[in-house]
Amino acid sequence: MTATATPGPLNSLQYWTEARSPLRIMVNFVVVQLIKYSPILRVKTWLLRRLGADVGSGVSLALSATPDVFWPELITIEDDAIVGYDATILCHEFLRDEYRTGEVVVGEGAMIGADAVLLPGVHVGANARVAANSLVAEDVPPGATVAGVPAERVD
Repeated sequence: MTATATPGPLNSLQYWTEARSPLRIMVNFVVVQLIKYSPILRVKTWLLRRLGADVGSGVSLALSATPDVFWPELITIEDDAIVGYDATILCHEFLRDEYRTGEVVVGEGAMIGADAVLLPGVHVGANARVAANSLVAEDVPPGATVAGVPAERVD
């Protein structure tokens, strides 16, 4: 994780244009919408690669799966991983006096359930499973199953 202090008295989101180019965010936003709603898996992964993400072969992104709009280049999804319906991969968080960024890795063969949220800096190990509606704030070991808010190991 990388923390970057913001310059003034307002919350960090007020300074987002200093963190990223507005034009870059507009392009990313449009491409992310195409990724979310395209039913064609190859189109989704191709577009995500164009945004700078490292996407392996055989990756499946379900409808409404949402990659980070601000820093998609910090996403790695390894071979044969599944990101479920309406799951969200966040590589940034704007806080009160700073914003943080961190690489998110979804390991080979891992499964991210519907409506799950992966927070910045999280690594989901190979063949791990994240249950639906879970909030992943810490790394998930390879082969583990986690569930809940915050996600905890259940296997």
